[in-house]
Amino acid sequence: MTASIPLPPGWAHLPFFATAWPKLAARLAAETAPVQPEPARIFRALALTPPARVRVLILGQDPYPTPGNADGLAFSVPAGRPLPASLRNIFAELQADQGCRPASGDLSGWARQGVLLLNTALTVPAGAANGHAQLGWSALIAEVLAELAPRPLAFLLWGRPAERLAAPYADPARHLILTAPHPSPLSAHRGFFGTRPFGAINAWLAARGAEPIDWCAAR
Repeated sequence: MTASIPLPPGWAHLPFFATAWPKLAARLAAETAPVQPEPARIFRALALTPPARVRVLILGQDPYPTPGNADGLAFSVPAGRPLPASLRNIFAELQADQGCRPASGDLSGWARQGVLLLNTALTVPAGAANGHAQLGWSALIAEVLAELAPRPLAFLLWGRPAERLAAPYADPARHLILTAPHPSPLSAHRGFFGTRPFGAINAWLAARGAEPIDWCAAR
């Protein structure tokens, strides 16, 4: 399986890919349920947003378990797919915050502007949410966070797993750190709505002379 999945440019030097990835890939190959997303898209978030381009990190949980929904970017779905409930809630908050919403659920337009849309687990068995939460992805996420930690960037952490993983690396002295409950229907009404994170990130970027994110951009 490792040979069929290209490593993401800019990140391939991380120790995970030489040490942990071969064993993790073998475990994925042995899964009886189809793995989401498809193998070629597992590292898509990292491939679209190499380290030097990362300005914002949105850390989710795991990919959508519904076949066809996961596209390798946290919270994103391929254009033309119905919006999952979490993404509908994100777009509702974006509409309230910025008065706009992307034309589809494909968030690759965010990724190409330097928004790393990373899940805390990069795969999930079809139909089994959190089925790979303990598979070993946390080692890669820790290495990605350590790589990014020295840079000024905005952390947008939705859900307790994201907060726990990012806590050792997020530094208020050089990072903007925004936390909120996960935008799923189970927790969005416990503090996700009304956080207005998109405007806060753009204000933080502007204060540093950086271009704002066009949150309405899709592909």
